[in-house]
Amino acid sequence: MAESMQGLKRTARCAEFTVEDIGKTVTVMGWVQKTRNKGGLVFTDVRDRSGIIQVIFEEEICGSEVFAKAGSLHNEYCIAVVGDVRSRGTDANTNIATGAIEIEAKELRILSESATLPFQIEDETNTREELRLKYRYLDLRRGPLQKNIALRSKLAMSVRNYMAENGFLEIETPTFIKSTPEGARDYLVPSRVHQGEFYALPQSPQLLKQLLMVSGFDRYFQLARCYRDEDLRADRQPEFTQIDMELSFADVDTVIAVNEGLIKRMFKDVLNVDVELPIERMTWQTAMDVYGSDKPDLRFGLPIQDVSDAVRDTEFAVFKSALEAGGAVRAIRVPGQGHMPRKKIDALVEVAKLFGGKGLAYLCVNAADDGSHKCSFAKFMTPEQLDRIIEAVGAEKGDLIVFAADKLNIVRNVLGNVRLELGKSLDLIDKSAWRFVWVTEFPLLEWSEEENRFTAMHHPFTAPMDEDWQYIDSDPGRVRAKAYDIVLNGTEIGGGSVRIHQADIQEKMLEVLGFTPERANEQFGFLLEAFKYGVPPHAGLAYGLDRVAMWMAGAESIRDVMAFPKLKDASDAMMGAPAKVDEQQLKDLAICIDIPEEE
Repeated sequence: MAESMQGLKRTARCAEFTVEDIGKTVTVMGWVQKTRNKGGLVFTDVRDRSGIIQVIFEEEICGSEVFAKAGSLHNEYCIAVVGDVRSRGTDANTNIATGAIEIEAKELRILSESATLPFQIEDETNTREELRLKYRYLDLRRGPLQKNIALRSKLAMSVRNYMAENGFLEIETPTFIKSTPEGARDYLVPSRVHQGEFYALPQSPQLLKQLLMVSGFDRYFQLARCYRDEDLRADRQPEFTQIDMELSFADVDTVIAVNEGLIKRMFKDVLNVDVELPIERMTWQTAMDVYGSDKPDLRFGLPIQDVSDAVRDTEFAVFKSALEAGGAVRAIRVPGQGHMPRKKIDALVEVAKLFGGKGLAYLCVNAADDGSHKCSFAKFMTPEQLDRIIEAVGAEKGDLIVFAADKLNIVRNVLGNVRLELGKSLDLIDKSAWRFVWVTEFPLLEWSEEENRFTAMHHPFTAPMDEDWQYIDSDPGRVRAKAYDIVLNGTEIGGGSVRIHQADIQEKMLEVLGFTPERANEQFGFLLEAFKYGVPPHAGLAYGLDRVAMWMAGAESIRDVMAFPKLKDASDAMMGAPAKVDEQQLKDLAICIDIPEEE
């Protein structure tokens, strides 16, 4: 039977006791991690979010009634213990923080019992994630998740303190807003009062924070909840949190300076890591050309090199046809891997195919038994042409060179991913490093083959580079944006831009994106109206708080730093959501469910 804790007050958390407390009478409360009955002694490990402390029940000291109760304890019983802190002497356990001490129990109260567990509460577990998410409240008792959630809280506090110290106001924005096209599908909320009409849950507070700049709150921030109806993956959830900010009278350098200070503060507060400033900057063009990605992992080398000129006069059809079609031939030099087994090279070819390539060509420099080159296309090349390629990439004896030839965007994607695979398979990545880089000057627009038109690479309110705006009609793809991403170890953790604050440029931008004046007014009329009343130049940035926390915690997934995440199909295994609702609720909303039958 559960007992009351009346008259008891917890002295401290389990792992907060030290040798300084020896001789003190204390009260601890927590869960039974494990218990061991040794006849005249019962050893019980009591756990809370701080860690574990050992409690020892000796019948001669605690009495027969308490001792008998201690013998009935099972894992995950919630208990309170009153006793004296004493030294464990030579029996100290160096694996836990409180290993030098234990509590000699005098009183025990079972605050509540536990049913048979669906899985054991242990730091290391092989329990499948679906089961752990169904019983997430139990899963969250495990040490690693307790630490991750505490780390996330510490991160949020660090952000709030820094932003307050730098003149930002924390302002909440609405959760029920108007649906606007922002890339992903909106989550819609039907209105009972306005039947047939819907609110949307915000994909981000983008338009609202711009309106706050119009309102004169020149430095805003928020830990904003955001919602996107899109396919999930390890670092994506349907609902997530942004560290969101906006600044008036700010340019790219202003935003970067503020955020470098924030990054330095976050990593120092949470991990005691000193981030070296200033952080390297790299244009989008350079990132794509050298690393095949706009989120380059700089923890290892293997840059991509353009060998188009070196192979331009070749008769090798793969290279020749790519160049004649206006594409590119690019290569990665892999030092010392000229003797890479064919099986591993074939695995790289499969990576290339996975990311849109037709395959990979390769050249092993002086790697054959007779000292000649091993090359997948040697019969189409003269020795002089092979030497020219080797010289172009700076290869040496024993090096491997891999090549991709196709449209430029395909070549970048293929070699960018082949590079990452090489970094992993050859163990080139310094896993202890924190390599930040700002990627700047993104294209303002990107061509959508599916929609046969230009779309905004970031969003329709991103400002163009002043010197490029002249090309918006004649060559829209040439226009660069005042946009920037912050990348950590090959992952984009945040991004933003200077916003358009001139009405004529905003109007033209919407026109280029295919909005008629009527549709633009329907979708963004409230913003366009606000922009008539003295708009300050402004810029902003948003981080994925979950993603930053995931990196800091060394977790495999953002689910490991969220208290109650969803499964890969966006369902909640614990609550059983989404779920059907009563017919009356649907009638109140004037909604009729008509699910088409599967063919």
